[in-house]
Amino acid sequence: MIRVGSVVSSLAPRLNHINRSAVRFLVSSSSAHHFGRSNIILRPSIVNGIRSSVRFVSDSTLNLLKRQESAANNDLGNAESQAEFYKSLLMNNYPHLVVQRYETPGIASSPECTALYVEALNKTGKKAKASQVGASSGLVTASAGLPHGFGSKYEPVHVVVSESPLSIISKWLKWLIPVALLTYGAMNAFNYLVENGTIFKNSDVADKSVDVSESTVRFEDVCGCDEARAELEEIVDFLKDPARYTGLGGKLPKGVLLTGPPGTGKTLLARATAGEAGVPFFFMSGSEFDELYVGVGAKRIRELFGQAREKSPAIIFIDELDAIGGKRNPKDQAYAKQTLNQLLVELDGFSQTSGIIIIGATNFPESLDKALTRPGRFDKEVVVDLPDVRGRVDILKHHMKNVEVSEDVEPSIIARGTPGLSGAELMNLVNQAAVHASQLSAPAVDMSHFEWAKDKILMGAAKKKMVITDEARKNTAYHEAGHAIMAMYSKGATPLYKATILPRGRALGVTFQLPEMDKVDMTKRECFARLDVCMGGKIAEEMVHGKDNVTSGCSSDLANATSVARAMVTSYGMSDKIGPVRLSDNWDSWSPNLRDMADIEIREFLIESEARTRKLLSEKRVELQRLAEGLIEYETLTREEMEKLVRGEPINKAKSVSNTVIKTKSGRTDVLGVPAEV
Repeated sequence: MIRVGSVVSSLAPRLNHINRSAVRFLVSSSSAHHFGRSNIILRPSIVNGIRSSVRFVSDSTLNLLKRQESAANNDLGNAESQAEFYKSLLMNNYPHLVVQRYETPGIASSPECTALYVEALNKTGKKAKASQVGASSGLVTASAGLPHGFGSKYEPVHVVVSESPLSIISKWLKWLIPVALLTYGAMNAFNYLVENGTIFKNSDVADKSVDVSESTVRFEDVCGCDEARAELEEIVDFLKDPARYTGLGGKLPKGVLLTGPPGTGKTLLARATAGEAGVPFFFMSGSEFDELYVGVGAKRIRELFGQAREKSPAIIFIDELDAIGGKRNPKDQAYAKQTLNQLLVELDGFSQTSGIIIIGATNFPESLDKALTRPGRFDKEVVVDLPDVRGRVDILKHHMKNVEVSEDVEPSIIARGTPGLSGAELMNLVNQAAVHASQLSAPAVDMSHFEWAKDKILMGAAKKKMVITDEARKNTAYHEAGHAIMAMYSKGATPLYKATILPRGRALGVTFQLPEMDKVDMTKRECFARLDVCMGGKIAEEMVHGKDNVTSGCSSDLANATSVARAMVTSYGMSDKIGPVRLSDNWDSWSPNLRDMADIEIREFLIESEARTRKLLSEKRVELQRLAEGLIEYETLTREEMEKLVRGEPINKAKSVSNTVIKTKSGRTDVLGVPAEV
């Protein structure tokens, strides 16, 4: 044991003023022990190494400490007795004695004793040693000043609860299972109410039948697609006289799929079919089936076909079929395929002779699921393509019936100048011409109004309020003149239609070409001529202003030229080095060497086109100058007017400047010898 008598004697001067009867010192009565224990003397507390105060200790407290010390000394191997003594010492603020006794060899120890020892170290300011002892013994170091095993308002007891994984899982399952069951039941109840129309009654399919008595559309109103109309006339004959087709065992297709570009008359054909047949006509768009709630699309398919069966014979028309009939993917969720699956079932669920015909229309037949277009479902595909010149004449005549046109209007001339326009665009052309004539207070719509409408549709609306500098206007004139000269003198080029430096759409100028007849293919010469025409604007700018002053306006021309050259090499088989190979399909699957060779060939096509264009424009330098000056003076020129100007002949046309032109002085003289300022 540790004897502290010397410490007591050193404190005697400080205790002279204290009542001797109130302060006692405890000396162990056990003077002999087989471990050679000595006496322990209690003295006033020293907290954190600093003498803070001298406490008065009552007799009862001294007696308690004396008894506990005696019990602990009598049984040094009993860790519980040592712990009880340590607790009393800490409770009476004697942590240094706990430290001294715990560090004495031969005294029993336990995790509880170690924890009390760590607490005493913290109270005496030995926090580093306390942390080290706590870490080595696996205990959590107590905070300084917190008595172990006791708590108060300002010194709470910190408790760490350790749970096994099994108890944690069981605790979560106790509330997860009831919540899951309640959620499952609520979802089933909600779906039941939706399916039965108790709530969200608007999700039901309303009566989608169209009163055919009010429909005035007939096959004679459908122009420009005679072949498609003939296909649907068979459907009408079947609905009117089914015995004619079923008598010999023949069966008509269940579904007819109308495909083709937008505006070609697919919906109009379906309406004409219903009007001619005189049967109930059910119309829905593909986007009307699916909504927020799962299963609504399949429910509406069932209701639509149920309504059609009740009024059989009937026609069901689904516009934009690709909205619900797209190709299925194994990665798709099950609910995403419910509508299509229900449609497939309904198509197989009624007899071919039940008198129900389904007509679908789409602009993207390649995106449809193969199960939808197989024989027995949508097994008849009718292509409604863009009208040819004869079809355009018929469409224009049909729409001109309701418009007051002058006698000089020739639909055939307009039709020849509108290749590639759909029926909807031709209808818009007639309407735009009529509106323009009304704005001008004209007595009738004449050819000038139709030309104005055609230019607006083909080249874009004119921007007459745009402010432009004279230098930019002149540069645009030479740019468009370069395109026009190449179109006039390149073999195989598409004939010119018009050239203008009046800003239209997103362009400052436009040179437009129109074929004399409908073109369905291109020769190699025509492809090279198209490259040369695209390069004409850029090369003309270089010849006039030099390479350093070429503008960014040629970016769209280069994009078009690159697209044509790439198609020639990778799709059309027009490259001698690549050979008759179509590389555009699965481009990444070809070898790197072959792809590099194709890239080099594309670049060579463009470089060769640039050289041909520069040579031709150098030879036609005078014609280029005349045409550019004509565009600056007259702003817009037709093909006939351009041909006269390049020959040096005058034209009977008033000079025109629609835009606000700002004069600039660049001090630049172009290569052709004409000052930049006009």
